[in-house]
Amino acid sequence: MSFDKPADNLAFQQKFSFPFDLLCDMDRKVGLAYGAADTAEDGYAKRISYLIGPEGKIERVYGEVKPADHPEEVLKDLG
Repeated sequence: MSFDKPADNLAFQQKFSFPFDLLCDMDRKVGLAYGAADTAEDGYAKRISYLIGPEGKIERVYGEVKPADHPEEVLKDLG
């Protein structure tokens, strides 16, 4: 989820051929709730991630995400 406009997220999704939609949080409500932003004026979201289990419970928090390594890390945790 990013603070970008829907059109910007769509262009990014299409550029990288993601087979899923990207979510927008332009008012930063989700970013503030999950710690990806310190204020509603933040220009961009921090790169953090949450692994949420089937029951809707947060199973793991990734406080610092490196995009190149993160998918492998999450898949390992899903084990």
